[in-house]
Amino acid sequence: MSKTSKLKIIPLGGLEAIGMNITAFEYEDSIVVVDCGLSFPEDDMYGIDLVIPDISYLRENEGKVKGFVFTHGHEDHIGALPYVLKELNVPIYATKLTMGLIELKLQEHDLLKTTRRKVVYPGQSINLGQIRVEMIRTNHSIQDAIALAIYSPAGTVVHTGDFKVDFTPVFGDAIDLQRFAEIGRKGVLALMCDSTNAERPGYTASEKTVGKAFDTIFSEHGNSRIIVATFASNVDRVQQIIDTACKYRRKVVIEGRSMVNVITTAQELGYIKIPENTMIPLEEMKNYTDEQLVLITTGSQGESMAALSRIASGIHKKVQIKAGDTIVFSSHPIPGNEKSVSKVINELYGKGAEVIFQDTHVSGHPCQEEIKLIYSLVKPVYSIPVHGEYRHRVAQAKIARLLGYDTEHILMLSSGDVLEISQENGGNARITGSVPSGGVLVDGLGVGDVGNIVLKDRQRLAEDGIIIVVMTLDGEGQIASGPDIVSRGFVYVRESEELMDEAAEVVEDAIEGMLGKKGEWNRIKNAIRDDLGDFLWRRTKRNPMILPILMETE
Repeated sequence: MSKTSKLKIIPLGGLEAIGMNITAFEYEDSIVVVDCGLSFPEDDMYGIDLVIPDISYLRENEGKVKGFVFTHGHEDHIGALPYVLKELNVPIYATKLTMGLIELKLQEHDLLKTTRRKVVYPGQSINLGQIRVEMIRTNHSIQDAIALAIYSPAGTVVHTGDFKVDFTPVFGDAIDLQRFAEIGRKGVLALMCDSTNAERPGYTASEKTVGKAFDTIFSEHGNSRIIVATFASNVDRVQQIIDTACKYRRKVVIEGRSMVNVITTAQELGYIKIPENTMIPLEEMKNYTDEQLVLITTGSQGESMAALSRIASGIHKKVQIKAGDTIVFSSHPIPGNEKSVSKVINELYGKGAEVIFQDTHVSGHPCQEEIKLIYSLVKPVYSIPVHGEYRHRVAQAKIARLLGYDTEHILMLSSGDVLEISQENGGNARITGSVPSGGVLVDGLGVGDVGNIVLKDRQRLAEDGIIIVVMTLDGEGQIASGPDIVSRGFVYVRESEELMDEAAEVVEDAIEGMLGKKGEWNRIKNAIRDDLGDFLWRRTKRNPMILPILMETE
């Protein structure tokens, strides 16, 4: 094997949007995969539950894949793993809390017994084939987050994962900036840095500042029931809400399946401390007055089936909003969720609640000054902005330019690109090809069986509806009954009888000359589609899907 082999960096997702993060690092016969996240469906993906990455390339090279290493336990970094493990059974490496959250998922998918798992710790290194991976402690909006130093014979790459620089974290230690500097001194070929907040100047505030905001809210709303919506995985945030509730002698109720799962796991592993007699089940809320209660719930992003959305719209079985309730949104809307969050806020106001969404959230991602700090410590030859929409990554590229990087040393990759990189001649990097990438759609139990054609049909059905034309032909090919026209999502038939009668005549005219010829059934169906489609467009300026069904009498 040649010593001049290059390290291949292949992002399989996560570079066009926030979500679905997964990157393969390949050196000769060794592939190490960092993260395996999902993303949530776009508005026009009707009926789709989740979007997971296309791992065709990893499947084709299964013998080379030495393992998956995870930076932290958020859905956009671990959520696709159960689906991927069904096709690719390789070992997984994660820190303690991240592994706890992964195991919850594996249990749901009945994969716990068959998956090889190893808990890793900041400061530890693991050898995976010809690649060595070192875990570096960072801070994020979930505990046990790590950055990775990926060592290969072709050079070292630092992958920050999602991080922020928090010198006063709620739990655990501050980010290990010293280790970033030590690795930087030894020489780093490329830095793959989080871009999510790269448009924001300054520094991201410490998680502890949110605790002060909660204290103020609790002291000013002593007589009302307080409901706090936040991300299920933000364990530090939940800890601060519980601490404040204890201070003001309130009982805490946790609502929302994902919130209950995460808090239970975090408590079992010692990442959250809940004093005795603080938590009560939802059913016992009725035994307490409003000023004795705090409800912590999911749904801060306006998700339609999350607890807060159901409470706001009045369809939650056990919690109803009352005038005087105080609702705290402890999160910013993820790009794309603004409308649904606004809808929930309006519903809450409509029921007489007070809604607070200022100063109750800090981000888990670095702003511009923190990004500059990491660059100045790591001193990479190449900048590879990752994690975020294209505009966020462009904002990081601008920061790199301010720090003296030229266009050749800022690499803007797309999902599926194969970047070959090495230390030859002081640094050598180029995109040499691409592999299959993009989203695989999950709908119920079906993974990948809904593709573009089915999606287009669903979009068309949602936008224009469907017309079904049913006819029975006798043994001689003449009309025995029909045509009957059934409409769904197009017009309300009872109020459009005249239009339906005319449509039936159009169908009869369209097929008049073709009856009696048995081999003409496909032509009959096409004639119905064409003529009826033209008629409906002229009359309604709508273009429904037309489905002719021809049956034959015995």
